[in-house]
Amino acid sequence: MSDRLIVVSSDCHAGLRIADYKPYVESKYHEMMDMAVPIQMEMTQKAEQSFLIKEINDAWRAPIERELTGAWDYRERLRMLAGDGIAAEIIFPDGITEMNTPPFGAGLGLSPRDAVPELQWAGAMAHNRWLAEFCANDPARHIGVASIPLLWDVQQAVDAVRWCVDHGLRAVMIPTLWEQHAPYHDRKYDPFWAACEELGVIIHFHSGPAPHPEYFGGNWPEEDRGEELPGAMGIYVSEVMWWLYRPLTFMIWGGVFERFPGLKTVITEGGTVFMLPPWLRLLDHNYTDVQFSAKLGDFRSHLSMAPSEYFARNVAVGASCVPRRDIELRHVLGADKMMWGSDFPHPEGTWPHTADYFKETFSGLPEDDGRKILGENAVAWYGLDRARLQQVADEIGPDTSIFN
Repeated sequence: MSDRLIVVSSDCHAGLRIADYKPYVESKYHEMMDMAVPIQMEMTQKAEQSFLIKEINDAWRAPIERELTGAWDYRERLRMLAGDGIAAEIIFPDGITEMNTPPFGAGLGLSPRDAVPELQWAGAMAHNRWLAEFCANDPARHIGVASIPLLWDVQQAVDAVRWCVDHGLRAVMIPTLWEQHAPYHDRKYDPFWAACEELGVIIHFHSGPAPHPEYFGGNWPEEDRGEELPGAMGIYVSEVMWWLYRPLTFMIWGGVFERFPGLKTVITEGGTVFMLPPWLRLLDHNYTDVQFSAKLGDFRSHLSMAPSEYFARNVAVGASCVPRRDIELRHVLGADKMMWGSDFPHPEGTWPHTADYFKETFSGLPEDDGRKILGENAVAWYGLDRARLQQVADEIGPDTSIFN
């Protein structure tokens, strides 16, 4: 076995600057895009101020502005990957903290709130066209996660998935929040799950979406609002992981993984040992401890396994920037479940100090566990070309000294 480690980042981001998506948008939407882009940019800037991150982002971007062009520039991307020792990456939408997000609300949040279905689909497919082109530079190293606004039209989503597969994309992201639409235990989505299972397409949920207007007072009549809403961000960061797990709660109890046992799913940047195991224990408690919920009727007989068993079989965890304390408690979730991610190019990620992060975080770890978390789990889950990635790793990958 090579001393050089295959590193796969389970969480990277890429995307064009919003206006630059225009060549990838169908021409019939160009006029609408010309009107929408300035509005979307203004909304992004206001969101930065509301979330109190503008100063942090500005300070972080200033000294490394050129390197951040790796969010869309392929040559700069390769330089970044080499510097971080990353052999392959899973690529989500949205580059530099939402400054590189697809048009018409088709980015990482993919919320149906205030979206126009036809336009959101147009923005999503524009990103998917660009992403397919970007990943085609080296499909073994770049695994693009396509944007699929599933909630509006299930058949359109099935057709889009087949387009993605035909163009080299075998991973998709669907909305985490469904707002007024049918949740994911509704059988109407079965054709979509079936298509993904048949084609080997992996479904992704990425953290971030949550009912932001509720936290910041956007849902309330003006006369009901106070002068300030203290703790809005504290509430958001305390709840955001719950919203990420919620789709899986619906899918597990709804029997999606019972009906489609080969369906693969990933939750990315969603915590590891501190939140996932208690959530799984809660699901299993409600499955096995029948006496506590017998009065609610039989809601288990359509399942042949406990919720944690579906999770073990059908779900993987993209553990972005996983901290040392989670590494030390890896046995709680299982070292076979965790897939490390750099979160490039977001400021909370490990780049451009990934080499130092590896040494600080993985020092003293058993080599077998470290190899799994850094890359081998992702190679197995995504069915990557291990031989090809080892060739890349032998040139740029970190060596086993990080475990010393």
